[in-house]
Amino acid sequence: MSKINHIRNIAIIAHVDHGKTTLVDEMLHQSGTFRENEQVDERAMDTNDLEKERGITILAKNTALMVGDHKINILDTPGHADFGGEVERIMTLVDGVILVVDAYEGCMPQTRFVLKKAFEQNLTPIVVVNKIDKPQARPEEVVDEVLDLFIELGAEEHQIDFPVVYASGIQGKASLEPELPNDTIDPLFDVIINEIPAPDHEIEEPLQFQIALLDYNDYLGRIGIGRIFRGNVSVGDRVSLIKKDGSIKSFRISKLFGFKGLQRVEVEHASAGDLVAVAGLDDINVGETVCPEGEEDALPLLRIDEPTLQMTFLVNNSPFAGQEGDHVTSRKIEARLDEQLETDVSLRVEETESPDRWIVSGRGELHLSILIENLRREGFELQVSKPEVIRKEIDGVISEPFESVQIDVPDEHTGAVMEGLGARKGEMIDMIHQENGQVRMHFIVPSRGLVGYRNEFLSQTRGYGMINHTFDCYKPEIKEPIGGRRQGALIAMETGQVTPYSLQQLEDRGTMFVETGTKVYEGMVVGEHTRDNDLSVNVTKEKHVTNIRSATKDQTVTIKKPRILTLEEALQFLDDDEYCEITPESIRLRKEILNTTERERASKRKKLNKS
Repeated sequence: MSKINHIRNIAIIAHVDHGKTTLVDEMLHQSGTFRENEQVDERAMDTNDLEKERGITILAKNTALMVGDHKINILDTPGHADFGGEVERIMTLVDGVILVVDAYEGCMPQTRFVLKKAFEQNLTPIVVVNKIDKPQARPEEVVDEVLDLFIELGAEEHQIDFPVVYASGIQGKASLEPELPNDTIDPLFDVIINEIPAPDHEIEEPLQFQIALLDYNDYLGRIGIGRIFRGNVSVGDRVSLIKKDGSIKSFRISKLFGFKGLQRVEVEHASAGDLVAVAGLDDINVGETVCPEGEEDALPLLRIDEPTLQMTFLVNNSPFAGQEGDHVTSRKIEARLDEQLETDVSLRVEETESPDRWIVSGRGELHLSILIENLRREGFELQVSKPEVIRKEIDGVISEPFESVQIDVPDEHTGAVMEGLGARKGEMIDMIHQENGQVRMHFIVPSRGLVGYRNEFLSQTRGYGMINHTFDCYKPEIKEPIGGRRQGALIAMETGQVTPYSLQQLEDRGTMFVETGTKVYEGMVVGEHTRDNDLSVNVTKEKHVTNIRSATKDQTVTIKKPRILTLEEALQFLDDDEYCEITPESIRLRKEILNTTERERASKRKKLNKS
């Protein structure tokens, strides 16, 4: 085997918001990848609108830059565990990883998650302690934490002796010392070139190219992105695609793309060690191998993370259906879900007996809510049910997913958090008191216990707590109910417009979700009740007008500000008998049975059946 010395393939991994995308920006700028007069957005690798708004990376992306004679291919990975399927596949494309760790926060749950994936592939690590310019930065302690984590995850000896670079991504500086005397990011480039091994591949052998990521283009169809492990490939070559089931399909490579900066560049030829994208076969899937015709030799299939959460997607049938969206029919929704399956390999869509509903399964609440938010921005109207965990039968035992949860809170809130997670069958594994009055707690909690917990957690910690969780394992199912909403709902019993008079009358009944002038319909959830039962209320009631003047002068009506739910908050609030109606303009909660009388009858029947 020969070393391809001019190429370095690396993945950049980190917990959410530890600054890896900003760091990649600086690497692109300082390597001269962009022209001097080129306009480039901040966090240029986050191209999706939702990524820019939320400040998180959702889709794995690759870029390439030249440092002297060396080509560095960088894959920017998602930091959130819901997109772990992307991270796992990327690890097969690279020879090393840059682990970015916040100089104050240190190691977090997703740091552990992505690092474990890197060690499984025996990759060479570089540790970048980022945000070194923070006033409360504690770089030496953070490096010790990283070392402890490496040992805990069973790193090899050569991995434990990792190089450390101290950086400020936002200032574009890096150094081998914590003091940051340097004005450029060059020390990081030097460490990458010197420490990350060059690809070790046979250029003269027959082609072996494996698909790790998918893209889709209206003109080219499916595009497979991956690494050439052996040999060469050119546009026009006839090749074989070895499918997951072992069957073989023949196709011609119609387009071949390399990467330069943020651009996908058409190339005529590529060799072992290169990361490329190929077009020409619609039926291409993640993990499949491309070889020359007659010389088929498959690489091991890539493992794709299974979904752990599912929701029912339905055609919108509320009284306001079709008023705000452009795409409302089952045909349009089904076609859009099928399109999503072209690129999102961790998603599953199952048809049901009804043509107007589908069971959609994903990696977690964030994974599914991102899909729903994209749909509403594209003009779709639909309804979704409460998220439910997916149970599996393992060795004859029904099992459910459990999550590893890390919580950072001020000392005075630990009791409330322990009580809250205890009620959701959480088991505390560890508790560390830190110098600054903060406490770090580690729990193992059933995934369904975390559905809807975030709002309760923010109340318990008065907004000062931080919660991070990642999938841990499947364990035998806990038979009793866990979590769920503690408060009942306030439900509109009339169709019409919300009036200030009615809101004033209902203030002591709970927290309202609607404001004056909002259009509501019978069966729509308009607030959260102070008690644990549902209550039907009239929010369209007008003040009775008489010609008798009041003895006291009319006062200006002051009404509490309503709590307008975001999409995530609405999905977390949902109960078993409720839907979330989603349109480009509105997010509404509603009962499955809208008619007040019918709903109350159904509730009584349910109680009788239980008893």
